[in-house]
Amino acid sequence: MALSNTTLGVLIAAVDSSIVIISLPAIFRGIGLDPLAPGNIGYLLWMILGYLLVSAVLVVALGRLGDMFGRVRMYNMGFAIFACASLALSVDPLKGGSGALWLIGFRVVQAVGGSMLTANSAAILTDAFPARQRGMALGVNQITALAGMFLGLLAGGLLAAIDWRAVFWVSVPIGVIGTIWSYRSLREVGTRKPGRIDWVGNLTFTAGAGALLAAITYGIQPYGGHSTGWTNPWVLGGLAGGFLLLVVFCLAETRIADPMFNLGLFRIRAFAAGNLAALLIAIARGGLQFMLIIWLQGIWLPLHGYAFERTPLWAGIFMLPLTVGFLIAGPLSGYLSDRYGARLFSTSGLILVAAAFIGLLLLPVDFPYPAFAGLLLLSGIGQGMFSAPNTSAIMGSVPPDQRGVASGMRATFQNSGTALSIGLFFSLMITGLAGTLPHTLSTGLQAQGVPADTAHQVAGLPPVSTLFATFLGNNPISHLLAPSGVLHTLPAHNAQTLTGDRFFPELVSGPFHHGLVIVFSAAATMSLVGALASVLRGRHRQAGPDRPAASTKGQ
Repeated sequence: MALSNTTLGVLIAAVDSSIVIISLPAIFRGIGLDPLAPGNIGYLLWMILGYLLVSAVLVVALGRLGDMFGRVRMYNMGFAIFACASLALSVDPLKGGSGALWLIGFRVVQAVGGSMLTANSAAILTDAFPARQRGMALGVNQITALAGMFLGLLAGGLLAAIDWRAVFWVSVPIGVIGTIWSYRSLREVGTRKPGRIDWVGNLTFTAGAGALLAAITYGIQPYGGHSTGWTNPWVLGGLAGGFLLLVVFCLAETRIADPMFNLGLFRIRAFAAGNLAALLIAIARGGLQFMLIIWLQGIWLPLHGYAFERTPLWAGIFMLPLTVGFLIAGPLSGYLSDRYGARLFSTSGLILVAAAFIGLLLLPVDFPYPAFAGLLLLSGIGQGMFSAPNTSAIMGSVPPDQRGVASGMRATFQNSGTALSIGLFFSLMITGLAGTLPHTLSTGLQAQGVPADTAHQVAGLPPVSTLFATFLGNNPISHLLAPSGVLHTLPAHNAQTLTGDRFFPELVSGPFHHGLVIVFSAAATMSLVGALASVLRGRHRQAGPDRPAASTKGQ
């Protein structure tokens, strides 16, 4: 029972972390807002990043509260908050900027509920299952969570085609059923560790991590004639202030009797190495997800005859081999790691992920799909081989009364990695595009009769706008030229060429591939460094007395 319920909880939380990404065009049309208009890109970014940022910041505090007041109690409360926020999102009564702020606000509330689910689910399973079955249970749970991120893309494409509110409706019945089910079936079997709330730790960590991630969010937006905002004083101030607050947090945590973030756990080599590897692979995975969406929706699918409006749905379908790889390797490697240890499977998995990244960067932009699908399957298998054994090794290495905070710390590294990846890989891609895209775009537009001043104006738009245009499911050239009205003044065949399925993909494929090589090279390097950390975790060691299944109802 604990496995099925917590799997449902992390599945719906993971689905909702990505379902909005592919549904953004329908959502913004529904509230009557142009996300690429000047001043509106902030709404777009916060719609994507708000959920991730809150998940990264709060999950460790909620794991600590689970240790103090009961993991099942916090988990049940998370399901109820998640269901209520999903209902509020689906009935947004406002339009324009107000409608976007309503959605961003309740996405934050939904992320609080989702964080309570993810922070405590691994600890509940670790309490409920004996060591010989723990890898299998955590494997099913973790792979479901990772698969949920990619299933969210597919579900977003399908539901957005029906109604933008359906993207949020789907979470309401699941949230209500999950809430009733968890309150009726789950029982506390873990060790509760009463203590005082660490206000200093909570405030400094939340403010520091929030400032750092918010600065990264604005760092990928243009500033003062630059393609990115890394010279913006507010961004630099946010980075410096966030870093200083996190230093204060670390110092405070070594002096407080009941810290929310038990830094002493990093003395356990398996815990430290496992979390470092998890952080690196989360950054690499986040980059993979966004780059694949842009590659498929902006270039490959239009080149193969798919209308831009249909690309969100088909991008989700063509990425299914990645999810299949998760589902094959996750539970199997979790089961085998219970017998043979986590190090072999986790390390081999990361090497396979690195090999998949290298294979992807060697592919041409207009790739043969079987080769692409094979590399996605390889990446999915590698990520599945890594995730379940690594989580089992992390959770099994800490004392039983620290499992709640350990689960929260593990989830913090994973969620922070995903949020960091967006800032890191978008910056790398934008830097790559900034060198070649403006000239390529200006020359290509003028060749089709677009006046030079209009071509220069469009080519001078920040690359981040062009990048977002590729995965918003709109025709990029129509969207970029719409404000000038120049399309209506051109000969019909020129206008058709510009807005056809091949012009934009062929135009940007060269600059995009240059950026892609930079991004996937960085991701492959991170995967290999993660593999090195994994191999240094040491042999399997069980911390504290093992807990047999304390309640058949709990399992």
